[in-house]
Amino acid sequence: MTSAPAGASAAPRAPGRLGEAIGAEQLLSYQSELADWLTQRRTELGRLDAAAQKAANSQAFTGDVVLAMSMWQSVSTGAEQLRELWDSGRADAVARERMSRVIWGRLDGAQVPGGGADPSAQVSLVESTRLCDALISQLRVRLSFDPNQADTVARLRSVRASLVRSGDLVRREDLAGDGVPDVDALVTRLDRVQADAARGADASGPLAELEAAAARAERDTIVAAAQRHEQDRDHSRATSLLERLAARADVLADLAARCRREVLRPPNLAVPDVSRLGDVPDQRDALAAYLTRLELVARAMDAVEDAYTTPLRTRASLRFRLTSATERARRNGRADSPTVAAAQRETREAVETTPCDVELAVDLVDLYERLTQQLPSRAGASGTTEAPA
Repeated sequence: MTSAPAGASAAPRAPGRLGEAIGAEQLLSYQSELADWLTQRRTELGRLDAAAQKAANSQAFTGDVVLAMSMWQSVSTGAEQLRELWDSGRADAVARERMSRVIWGRLDGAQVPGGGADPSAQVSLVESTRLCDALISQLRVRLSFDPNQADTVARLRSVRASLVRSGDLVRREDLAGDGVPDVDALVTRLDRVQADAARGADASGPLAELEAAAARAERDTIVAAAQRHEQDRDHSRATSLLERLAARADVLADLAARCRREVLRPPNLAVPDVSRLGDVPDQRDALAAYLTRLELVARAMDAVEDAYTTPLRTRASLRFRLTSATERARRNGRADSPTVAAAQRETREAVETTPCDVELAVDLVDLYERLTQQLPSRAGASGTTEAPA
């Protein structure tokens, strides 16, 4: 009796005997088990074929692989013939007797309505399943191949590929000692697990732990690399912002000095000194705090600029309003009024005096603009009224 390949169910036990109308329940159970057997052997044959093609002496395995696949195909053909005769359970005694001939007779002699004989198989369906199992077992031994071992090899390759990616990333980004896992130590563990698997030891437990560790290592190195890139960007941003704020501080100092010269009672705000922040740090947490302080300094500079710019803008606006009101007074004749002329002189003096009392100048310009408005009586006199006839 040939044993089934490791990890697979044995070939199904054939019911009845040749020339006998086998019971319907037995036939149904046999067909179900045969379908499972076909699926399992197809998968294993695919793995064996792939391993044989990768072997150094692949030609030495070609014949046995082809023969095993031929046996499997013979069984598959027989299973299809059984399904046709079974007819979804409607097979009568005659059909069930013919099914026994498909199972126990030579496959090339099993004639089925609508299907021809398979000349490549000179054995029964039962013998084909046993021969297929025997060939698979022989190939597995010759290739030192086991489905579970093949899965282990694939998993080992996957772990090694993950560790290679992690190691390359650590070296490329210079992440060593940056809180990332020790990839070299994991590679050493992998070599030990691989050696144990090669000598036949059960490496499933250590391999599972190593898979989890390798996945964590790759994740952590990717996160560390992303954080390093983000830290480099933040460092560059902080350096650039520090330089811009230092240059802006000089401009604001000139602005504050000008405002103090030209405006009476100027704002009393100090220009922030960015040099007190020190150099840009390299540590991630310290860099984040440094950026926050730089942003606070930038907002403080905005407030300083607005405070010192506002009175200077107001004074420039007062000059424009005074000029506009003077032109209007000339056009409408109000410039000849002693009151308007005196107001114009007083307002101009208030606006042009340095340092300028901006609040007083605003009040005087408002008053002068009202004085230069055309009088209502003059507006009415400019129109003509026709005398009644």
